[in-house]
Amino acid sequence: MRLETKILETDVLIVGGGTAGCYAALTLSKKEDINIVVADKANIKRSGCLAAGVNAINAYINEGYTSEDFVDYVKKEAEGIVREDLVYSIAKNLNKVTKNMESIGLTILKDLDGKYVARGKRSIKINGENIKPLLANEINLKTNINVLNKVNIIDYIIKDNIVIGAYGFHIEENIFYIIYSKAVICTTGGASGLYKPNSPGFSKHKMWYSPFNTGAGYAMGIRAGAEMTSFEMRFIALRCKDTIAPTGTVAQGIGAKQVNADEKEYVKSYGKPLTTTRLFATVEENRKGLGPCYLKTKGISGGAQQELYKAYLNMAPAQTLKWIEDGVGPSKENLEIEGTEPYIVGGHAASGYWVDAKRATTISGLYAAGDVAGGSPKKYVTGCFVEGEIAAIAATEFIKNKKNKLINDKEISAKVKLLETFLEKNDSLFSINGIEEAMQKVMDEYAGGISTNYVFNSSRLQIASKKIEELLVLSNNLNAKDMRELLQIYEVIDRLYVCKVLIVHLLARKETRWKCYGENADFKEKDENLLKYVNTIYKEGTVKVVFRNLVKRDEVYEH
Repeated sequence: MRLETKILETDVLIVGGGTAGCYAALTLSKKEDINIVVADKANIKRSGCLAAGVNAINAYINEGYTSEDFVDYVKKEAEGIVREDLVYSIAKNLNKVTKNMESIGLTILKDLDGKYVARGKRSIKINGENIKPLLANEINLKTNINVLNKVNIIDYIIKDNIVIGAYGFHIEENIFYIIYSKAVICTTGGASGLYKPNSPGFSKHKMWYSPFNTGAGYAMGIRAGAEMTSFEMRFIALRCKDTIAPTGTVAQGIGAKQVNADEKEYVKSYGKPLTTTRLFATVEENRKGLGPCYLKTKGISGGAQQELYKAYLNMAPAQTLKWIEDGVGPSKENLEIEGTEPYIVGGHAASGYWVDAKRATTISGLYAAGDVAGGSPKKYVTGCFVEGEIAAIAATEFIKNKKNKLINDKEISAKVKLLETFLEKNDSLFSINGIEEAMQKVMDEYAGGISTNYVFNSSRLQIASKKIEELLVLSNNLNAKDMRELLQIYEVIDRLYVCKVLIVHLLARKETRWKCYGENADFKEKDENLLKYVNTIYKEGTVKVVFRNLVKRDEVYEH
């Protein structure tokens, strides 16, 4: 199969049209002389983590609460391993971006006094099923934004550690893209599908995090030599069993407590009620034979039950449908909960690109925002909006008086040939799904997945490293019969690169700072000498570890 080559030039390329990407594009579009390309492998109307909607804004500064309080909360939850400067810059802008979203049509629930309905100190209730269509509609109104739906970006074009564009391909048409740009903003989200999921087989995509967020942005940055941070702070969600719907809707919405099979509350027995503790306590109760574990909903009013039904329809309709199908609602039966497989994500944990205050990465001209940007956990939807705005403003300044740089035909031909090789090969000995399932099995058994209660040790990680390296070699021999299968090949290769770096991070943090997220059986306690960031740089096939000192909220970090 031969690929048609298309060359585009723009001022700023945004890779990924999700939460942060769309907001970055809208921010850039205010400068009418700037041309923007947004490339998304799906369609921005329903792509990314917000594809199905969201029923709450979980990062908001409610009355009586301050930006400083927000930073303190995030720092406590992350056991000190946060970029306070990044979190603080997010906190100061959360309410502004929320108001902006309301102005374009987002429905935010209000009380009789016209005030937003709070769902805890840092959260407000919304009807957000249509949040992505709202963003997409705004983008479609802008004449200086060119959206490339169904175009998968595979690698940056780098010259002398400066990004000058990216390569990609259409997932349905035989087209290879070279997109030149003066700056690139990466907003591709985090990485799911690295570990064996709760429900393998047909239901493998019934997971907490978007199954289509495959770590592409991480992998492109890794291959380009960008510095990464905190991959070892994995995120594992505590969710409704089987539907993997959010538990916060119940825990915060109606104040439901976690109970075991005997309906005894158990979280307090395991320490401070942090997010990691609530997960760890559930794992331990089940391990001790005291499960299943639940959120205690039995006995709630009929009105509260109806509110839960409506809330889940705005975000995870499967949970409402399950209650209706079973014929037993939460007022009659407690809601069973379980932990998911681990994810690498910068929106809930701190994994991602190492960035400065402007969200610039260590590659000149390349910015990162949202789940792909590291150092600032608990940013959620509004935090991703803020980072998209910050990156867009910085990119606007960066491109001033710059011209696009081009590469020669020989370099383009080499990249095209690589893609065509996957398309021209005869049947491979291994299938794409086979490689993916092997990767997930390796990570589950040797790198702290569900089957080991998220615990790992050095011996197992060394085995995982060897096996992931073998799978990376095998992945180069896969074949694709069409462009969609070519996409799947790149998705599994990207995930393998993320796994490769993740394992190095897990090995480097020789302590247990976070239960379940990073539970090292060789080093079961916290080591205050490791109150540092674990960073990595991939170069010539080797992942180099770099330890960096903590950055405080009043510091201005520059590369």
